[in-house]
Amino acid sequence: MSRYDYGDWAPYVSVAEQRADAEREIARRRKKGEQISPVILDGTRIATTFWGKAWCGNLESYRDFETRLPRGRSYVRHRAVLDLRIAPRKVSALVNGSSVYKVEIDIAEVPADRWRSICRDCGSGIESLVELLRGRFSKGVMDRLCSQKDGLFPRPSEIKFSCTCLDFASMCKHVAAALYGVGARLDEQPELLFRLRSVDESDLLANLDVTAPFSASGVAPEKILAGDDVMALFGLDIAPEPPAEPAPADRGGAPRTAKKTRITG
Repeated sequence: MSRYDYGDWAPYVSVAEQRADAEREIARRRKKGEQISPVILDGTRIATTFWGKAWCGNLESYRDFETRLPRGRSYVRHRAVLDLRIAPRKVSALVNGSSVYKVEIDIAEVPADRWRSICRDCGSGIESLVELLRGRFSKGVMDRLCSQKDGLFPRPSEIKFSCTCLDFASMCKHVAAALYGVGARLDEQPELLFRLRSVDESDLLANLDVTAPFSASGVAPEKILAGDDVMALFGLDIAPEPPAEPAPADRGGAPRTAKKTRITG
């Protein structure tokens, strides 16, 4: 039966069916010898650590993204991000829908003067590289790193993306899923944020006393940031994430030449 029998939309496919389809595609590609790195969540939460939550909070705080992010959350939860690669200034992904779509996201490097300012303002408040990557530092450092005007996280105007799908929206759900996938990946490898922005995290430790024990004394309670600290910084609702909701099936049709979009804000 043609997709056109449904008014140019494919028939409804449940989340369970979409997840099973994604898992079959992952298994098929691995059987062919492809080296893929899917985004697999433990439960429904996309991110649980400081860096992952801060990445997602930054995305959700910009109105440029708000209309397509919910579908992206659904996609990443049901394992549609088959492969995700983070490199300096670039995120590449394969996202499963009615076809497998290729997503490319270009993210500008942090301007040198902005990075120097961040290092100058934060360096004395970070005690070790371990504590930095674990997100264990003062709220003052958190506020500076996450500043929407001149912090470490990208502004909408610093993000360009393309997808091979047929969706002509400024941001399609496949791009949104890949961006959320970055947040999930930062839970596991927070150092990838610094690679993505083309900066060296060790620069933040320039004022560190190298004779001090390497995080041997533990972290003071006031330097352990709760999840609501991160979400409150971006002015977001901090209620627990709900279970994934069923989503309509993707539009049918073969992939087209990648569209390119740049958003401003």
